[in-house]
Amino acid sequence: MTKVDTKHFLCRIEDGIATVSLDRPERKNPLTFDSYAEMRDWFRDLHYDDDVKAVVFASNGGNFSSGGDVHDIIGPLTKMSMKELLAFTRMTGDLVKAIVNCGKPVIAAIDGICVGAGAIIAMASDIRIATPEAKTAFLFTRVGLAGCDMGACAILPRIIGQGRAAELLYTGRSMSATEGAAWGFHNKLVAASDLEAEAQSWAERIAAGPNFGHMMTKTMLAQEWSMSIEQAIEAEAQAQAICMQTADFERAYKAFVNKENPIFEGD
Repeated sequence: MTKVDTKHFLCRIEDGIATVSLDRPERKNPLTFDSYAEMRDWFRDLHYDDDVKAVVFASNGGNFSSGGDVHDIIGPLTKMSMKELLAFTRMTGDLVKAIVNCGKPVIAAIDGICVGAGAIIAMASDIRIATPEAKTAFLFTRVGLAGCDMGACAILPRIIGQGRAAELLYTGRSMSATEGAAWGFHNKLVAASDLEAEAQSWAERIAAGPNFGHMMTKTMLAQEWSMSIEQAIEAEAQAQAICMQTADFERAYKAFVNKENPIFEGD
């Protein structure tokens, strides 16, 4: 296991799986200016890191994240100029773009409080596994802001539908774990004692797959929402043709012929 030298969040890498989490459990893991920026840069660099095959964004101390820190972020924002505020909101959006474009499947393991920017991080992940105690809320209107924060109005309706997203974004109320599972926000609910192992199991299964193919899948999932059906089919034809030139495709064929399980190497 390799512990990555990050200052404002925890990160370790083992067997191709990066496990990250916020590290202020005594305050339910709020984000700060520094943790926003460092995670944005880390996810951006991840696109070029072939040693990482999948990411687990984990909870810490029974909670996922309480969102932007009231004292370290919300207070200072009330004193900023418009130029400074726009720089901040663009930075937070850049974190979402970095997660979406990092080229690695991201699994959010959600326990307890998952609100505000924490809910956005979960939303931006590819897969969400939660405990029955998970409470997810997009709180922005409850602090006098719009619900359209960090891509919420674009991404959340794609996951749970327009009407349900509108309800959560207008009211800022908590979505229970049961609702989240029924609405398709959570892929699976597990006991808190099983959450870490379950998320790691999913990550291991993904990491053992064709990683170049996973990168192309993630790219297409992100890009095809803005394409017509005709454009999407053509884009997938090109993506699949590229994948057919990989060594992993040939390995899979040879393994099938020999009645073996393929061992993918990501090239």
